[in-house]
Amino acid sequence: MISLHTTRVRRRRLGVAAAAAGLFAALLTAAPAAATPDPGDVPLERGSVTTGQQAEARAAIRGGEIPGVDEIVHSSNIKHLTNVPKGALKGTNTDLAFQGKYAYVGNYDGFVIYDISNPKKPKTVSEVLCPGSQNDISVSGNLLFLSTDSSRSDDSCSSTTQPATEKSSWEGMKIFDISNKRHPRYIAAVETACGSHTHTLVPDKKKKNIYIYVSSYGPNETFPDCQPPHDGISIIKVPLKAPQKARLVDFSVLFPDGGNPGAPENPGVTKTSGCHDITVLPSQDLAAGACMGDGILFSIKNPERPKIIDRVQDNVNFAFWHSATFNQGAKKVVFTDELGGGGAATCNEEIGPKRGANGIYDIVGKGDHRKLVFRSYFKIDRHQADVEVCVAHNGSIIPVKGRDIMVQAWYQGGISVWDFTNSSKPKEIAFFERGPVTLSQVTTAGPWSTYYYNGHIYSSDIAKGFDVLKLTDKRTDPAERVKLDELNVQTQPDYFAR
Repeated sequence: MISLHTTRVRRRRLGVAAAAAGLFAALLTAAPAAATPDPGDVPLERGSVTTGQQAEARAAIRGGEIPGVDEIVHSSNIKHLTNVPKGALKGTNTDLAFQGKYAYVGNYDGFVIYDISNPKKPKTVSEVLCPGSQNDISVSGNLLFLSTDSSRSDDSCSSTTQPATEKSSWEGMKIFDISNKRHPRYIAAVETACGSHTHTLVPDKKKKNIYIYVSSYGPNETFPDCQPPHDGISIIKVPLKAPQKARLVDFSVLFPDGGNPGAPENPGVTKTSGCHDITVLPSQDLAAGACMGDGILFSIKNPERPKIIDRVQDNVNFAFWHSATFNQGAKKVVFTDELGGGGAATCNEEIGPKRGANGIYDIVGKGDHRKLVFRSYFKIDRHQADVEVCVAHNGSIIPVKGRDIMVQAWYQGGISVWDFTNSSKPKEIAFFERGPVTLSQVTTAGPWSTYYYNGHIYSSDIAKGFDVLKLTDKRTDPAERVKLDELNVQTQPDYFAR
């Protein structure tokens, strides 16, 4: 049975605490082969909860104030069309990309390709085993790009975990040929400093190359290939006619002063040592970076030489600048804060509405004199239980002219559709979520990435698999007229220039 709770009913006062060329990929099309990553690739998933916290969660479920274990609740304007459980790849589901009738889902074990020509009945086309967290994923033409941000014995898909203190260890970008969707072929690898936590594709205006901005962090003096200060991003150049010749062309320093120093100068703030995620808006030669302790706006007129325009910090309410999204007119940026690192219950009364939230910034001025001006925070007000890891995570614009509307994943906080047309007064207009996975442990689960693509909402659920939803609302229905051939959300398209 599906409960139709409204946002107002779901408000609850919970007294909870924050608690290489020629290489091949193993293709799994139907076989139920196990695909368990090595321990070094597995994120922290569980933590203890007190008997009091468990009792409070049970009472909240009985009172209808939070959904029951695995119970689905949603607003009346969203319909859950289907869920495709995980197949052979049992690791954590991560990011999403789209191309024509296909959806690509990253997974700590590799990636999956789905045929979504019928959104109500997605079909698994192939599952590629290639362990190496996070396996952040993008596609362009016949190429698929995969991030490896765990120290591996080599750059193959049969590598094993190996300490980052060993010089021979490998982390970086992998490139696949996906001209045959049933048999993707691994064709190249490029090692990058500190690996590749996430990456962003930057197209070349001459359409001869594609650039990859590689976001990574976590330097350590004991890591030969990840030395401090790690104050920028790696830039890879991929010749489209010869992708096997992809190479590192620069390490661009974005923080010559070292960036945010973090604690103890700024208690509770992560020290900047690289970037977590970058979104580019190629139509405007603009990029926004979420870089741990800093948010940045920069020009990409010369993609090999990005230039900082403005930089902001929030040392009161932001702990870790995680991701960025432009509005369609490049007049605003939404930055997300990954409070708790994606491993804590932060959507509760005690944490409040400003910490672990989205920060909405207007872009004012022109050219290189543009500034980021803070306007407000947005955070879901559907408080979650102490057993539910909840965090602001990956989302995308829903393309409606004259409105700024975004759909966003919140881990076990579910999916939120919210309107920030008025930068100072954002509001949620739709939601979907499942109840706790369990009441006995703090568990990382729920939507990792949730994006709007060609009339539907697609969501990569960390634990449950692949979800498809339909949003029916007069405020968002015009978006159905916008059809894309390809979507990598971090390479944000000009939705209306077509």
